[in-house]
Amino acid sequence: MRNRIGILFVVVLVVAALGVAASEKSKEKAGYIGWVTDTHCGAKGAKEGHEGCAKSCVENRGAKYALVTPADGKVYTLDPQAKAAPHAGHHVKVTGTVDAGTLKVESIEMTGEQKGTGEKDKSKEKEKGKDKPNN
Repeated sequence: MRNRIGILFVVVLVVAALGVAASEKSKEKAGYIGWVTDTHCGAKGAKEGHEGCAKSCVENRGAKYALVTPADGKVYTLDPQAKAAPHAGHHVKVTGTVDAGTLKVESIEMTGEQKGTGEKDKSKEKEKGKDKPNN
C-alpha cells in the first residue's frame, strides 16, 4: 500500500512539474504578426480600414483592442491598451508574452508590408507613366 502511495506521489509531482514548465514556456517573449482590431469585431476586423470601427467599439461598446493573427486565427487582447490604440486598423508586429489569452505588449510596430503600401503604389504609377510614349 505504501509503495502505491509513493508511486502516486511521484506521478503527481511529475505532472505538476510538466504543467509549470508548459506555463513558463507560454510566457516566453515572442513576435506576433497580425491586425490590430477589437474584441467585439475580432477576426472580422482583421483588415485595413477597420481603424474607425475598432476605435468606436473600444470607446462606445466596452471592447478592448486586440491582435488577430491570420496564420492561426487567434485573437489576443492587448495589454496595455494605450500602446495598441495608435495602431488600430494596422498590420503590425507585436513583441511580448501571452498569458491566458492576453498579449502583454513589450513593443509594437507597423510591418514593412503596410508601411510601404502607399510608396509602392506611387512608384508603380510612376513606372507606368514612364512606359507610356510622350505625344
